[in-house]
Amino acid sequence: MASSDPRSGSPERAAPGSASAPQQAQTPSEVYRRLMDGNQRFVDGTPAHPNQDASRREALTAAQAPFATLFGCADSRVAAEMIFDVGLGEMFVVRTAGQVADSVTIGSLEYGVEVLGTPLLIVLGHDSCGAITAALNSFATGDMPEGFISDVVSKLLPSVVRATGAGRGDVQGTVVQNTIDTVRRLPQRSAILRQAVEDGRLVIAGLTYRLADGRVNLVAKLDASGVTETPQADSAPEPAA
Repeated sequence: MASSDPRSGSPERAAPGSASAPQQAQTPSEVYRRLMDGNQRFVDGTPAHPNQDASRREALTAAQAPFATLFGCADSRVAAEMIFDVGLGEMFVVRTAGQVADSVTIGSLEYGVEVLGTPLLIVLGHDSCGAITAALNSFATGDMPEGFISDVVSKLLPSVVRATGAGRGDVQGTVVQNTIDTVRRLPQRSAILRQAVEDGRLVIAGLTYRLADGRVNLVAKLDASGVTETPQADSAPEPAA
């Protein structure tokens, strides 16, 4: 992370006059549209691979100013920057198996929002998730996996229970439920994220990703007005400005 003053919440930034200086979108809607445009290029097989050259790399040596924070699964098939066709310094990414959050993970997300000033926090789930599959197996059999994988599974079991109770207890339905639960849970656990949402400085959007075609789908949105869930829809309203 670039050096900054956490008390001011204002990171050091590259000189505005630099041709490759970081450029930060101003509203959640602008950020969301930029990411959706990038995802469409990825789906179409026409990625632009922006801001990945040597001049961009050099411009970022002293500072970063990403326009979005993303919390996704560690699955090797779900590389966030590729999915949204963004470049160096444009997205602050945190990934764990099944989007399971501990205090360090949440602290990292707080850094992206409060210090780096990103107006949109994406929670990204995906189909065929191995962590979700393991949690479903444990729920069905009563057996927990060995090692610290059991910690991951135990944190996913509440979403398994809710998805099963709602009649969508397969892998994909549970992925959607876990994504929605994470959107709700993050501001409940983090006063910093909750305040940013209440102040209108942050929108949290829950997306799911399809491995086969590369497309993302909005299943939940949290802004100052509350939560909107569309677990069965193909799309949902864009994050508010």
